[in-house]
Amino acid sequence: MTHTTDAHYQQHVLPYYRTFGSRFGYAALLGRTRHFGWYEPGDSPWAFAAAIRRMELVVARKLALSPASSVLDAGCGVGDTARTVAKESGAYVTGIDGIEPDVALARQRSVRTGEPGRHTRFLVANYHALPFADASFDGVYTMESFVHSCDPRRGLAEFLRVLRPGGRLVMCEYSSTPQARLSPQARSALVRVCELSGMPGMLMMTHGRLERLLRQAGFTVDSAYDATEKILPMLKCFSVLGRLPYALACGVGRGDSLVNAMSGVEMYRHQETWRYNVCVATKP
Repeated sequence: MTHTTDAHYQQHVLPYYRTFGSRFGYAALLGRTRHFGWYEPGDSPWAFAAAIRRMELVVARKLALSPASSVLDAGCGVGDTARTVAKESGAYVTGIDGIEPDVALARQRSVRTGEPGRHTRFLVANYHALPFADASFDGVYTMESFVHSCDPRRGLAEFLRVLRPGGRLVMCEYSSTPQARLSPQARSALVRVCELSGMPGMLMMTHGRLERLLRQAGFTVDSAYDATEKILPMLKCFSVLGRLPYALACGVGRGDSLVNAMSGVEMYRHQETWRYNVCVATKP
């Protein structure tokens, strides 16, 4: 089981994040953070950093942690969400990720941040086989990282195992429309984006399936909120920025080489293919 998930990560997820387009795009636009922002009416769509922090605060508040709680960030990237959660709640956050340079950068950035940094630590690990004892954490969260799972049942079982009774799981994740309900063009766009971005979990997580799997794993689902409209302003900006380079790449038969530009354009064009969900569950 673990070998399969490790192989998937090495063969599909890491190559996506190592492409020039991914490294340049995330660095230039989002400071290497890799998640969407949260928008309310009147917020500037181009103020990416502010929107990203708002999304992180949504997670922190839904975790509803008391100071000195222990929290797992499953897919921490460079640690921005972990530091926000630590600062907002006073919790101690352990972040895990499979990309070693990002884990190293997360540690460096936390050293520079002072008090929030002292409440964070970062490890290279796989959330399908967590290196922690049972009932180690008061909270667990994912931020657009569970879409990379090739074995969602195993991942959820691990989250349940490491949570203490009464502990809360918050997941900000995409779901997809069943492919049979989509036009050929929309279906092709969805499959291409997921395959090139190493996101089999998004194809498996059709609307409502994550909630069903959470219940089957033993969680109580507290809420499941369709937050698509909250992130659309940022996706529209990505679509605008990616339109020209994607069109030029398509013109020479290389559209798939610009995965992030393709994703921004095609997912904004085919909004019927996906949703963005904030799901909150509790371990009984």
